[in-house]
Amino acid sequence: MPNTSDATARLIRHLVARNDETITRTLARQRRDPAAPVLGAVDNAHGIPTAQDTARLIIALACAVHSPDSRWHRDPALNEPLDLATAALVKLQHADGTIDLVETNFHSTPDTAFVLEIITAAAQLLRGADRPDHAAARTALETFIRRGGGALVAGGVHTPNHRWVVCGALARVHALYPDSRYLDRVDQWLAEGIDLDPDGQYTEKSTGVYSPVVNRALLGAARLLNRPELYEPVRRNLAMTLYYVHPDGELVTEASRRQDQYQRVHLSRYYMGYRAMALHDGDGRFAAAARYIEQSAPDDLAGELATFFEEPEWQAELPPGTALPTDYARVFAHSHLARIRRDELSATILARNPTLFSLRKGHAALEAVRLASAFFGKGQFEAEELEIADGVYRLRQRLEGPYFQPLPPERIEPGAPVRMAPNGTLAVDEPNARATSEVQVLESVVEVRERAGGFTLDFTVTGTDHVPVAIELAFRAGGQLTGVTPVAGTTDAFMLAGDTGTYTAGGDVITFGPGRAENRYTQLRGARPKWAGQSVYLTGSTPFHARLELG
Repeated sequence: MPNTSDATARLIRHLVARNDETITRTLARQRRDPAAPVLGAVDNAHGIPTAQDTARLIIALACAVHSPDSRWHRDPALNEPLDLATAALVKLQHADGTIDLVETNFHSTPDTAFVLEIITAAAQLLRGADRPDHAAARTALETFIRRGGGALVAGGVHTPNHRWVVCGALARVHALYPDSRYLDRVDQWLAEGIDLDPDGQYTEKSTGVYSPVVNRALLGAARLLNRPELYEPVRRNLAMTLYYVHPDGELVTEASRRQDQYQRVHLSRYYMGYRAMALHDGDGRFAAAARYIEQSAPDDLAGELATFFEEPEWQAELPPGTALPTDYARVFAHSHLARIRRDELSATILARNPTLFSLRKGHAALEAVRLASAFFGKGQFEAEELEIADGVYRLRQRLEGPYFQPLPPERIEPGAPVRMAPNGTLAVDEPNARATSEVQVLESVVEVRERAGGFTLDFTVTGTDHVPVAIELAFRAGGQLTGVTPVAGTTDAFMLAGDTGTYTAGGDVITFGPGRAENRYTQLRGARPKWAGQSVYLTGSTPFHARLELG
């Protein structure tokens, strides 16, 4: 057994207590009426029995069986729920070995892989306990796992991360029930190469969901299949993520290409990756990150209890930590963003994103700065590239607004309907190419400079004159604004007409200004809908020049 530190032992006891609470809550949702369809299953929030919810009950029960600290440890009252749940899981499995994600995916190989990660851990823990009263449950889990493994050998995926989730699940199935087919399928997927860019980020750039999911899958495959080369992408992603952390432990999610974009997510999702690699490499940075998570978000780690039990070597005392990065300016070119952190001040500058800038100051969050113009319904500012020179971060956009001429006779197709572009304008693609005229042009430039204690943003929008422009400062809901006036007819929308406004949250204050309120046109046609928070607007018309001080 490893030399478990006092801190880790306390954490595990805490997680056991949380797991006991989960069992109590989940048993209340288990279908126990003999007349119920899929007896023993657990319903999701919509009242539908699912393999995912049922699997979560099974792993919670398996952890209680394993842990002498659990108040359910040898309670025979758990035997019936466990038998019912494992039998229900088999009923929820299709003949082809797959399960459904009832919200969207059916006969889904990747969702089967996600559930297999949970269920193989439960099977391992129940196998280790080797209690005769759990024989039926162990048999049911073996049936589910073997069928699921066959599905993973044959089935396809939807997204980049699914490839590695399938590999991780196959490694776990192979560890329980060795089969060369599983290894062959892993090799097929791995032959594509791990999709890690030079920044250390995976293709989906999903810091809040799928990057930690991929890390977990690759760690499992590396360990169980003796593939040490798979530690390297995990190592690099964990190192990069240290520079995506705000002062309160939340992560930068603006560049994500998945559903976690702009969502609030804590570094805790990377916990077991940091712990495992700190122990594997002796890396003080990763050890410090793991300790930070243990101290700041222990309740987020309830799902890690089974991993601690299944991998007791990961209970070992962490190596000495080194300071986490809190003072830096770094560019992540492949994610089209720059990160600047000065202790409690944390800023992100983004290209290819309607959010061009965001700022945290302790607990105060300016979640987005956005620029839009009423230019032919397509004026939402999104810079193509992030340029950096002499300490200036520069974002540019050039738009054209053409008008279309009649088709020349040789271009007219008798009886053909007029072609329309998705935005409602006449199409210009062949064969119905139209000449354009009166082409209007709008060029927008945003320059960001760091200054002592804050940032200066310079906005320039020129070209066609008299185009309405609006800058949106989107603050997190729940804070206190001063120096602003409400916008009539729009909830949580404000104008800054004076020199300075403030936003306060958790005792931390962001100041912003000077204001500009040339008109009340804030919800521009073609712009993104108002941010779901408290938005402060600066408005004007082209030629537009504005300087904004944030700090």
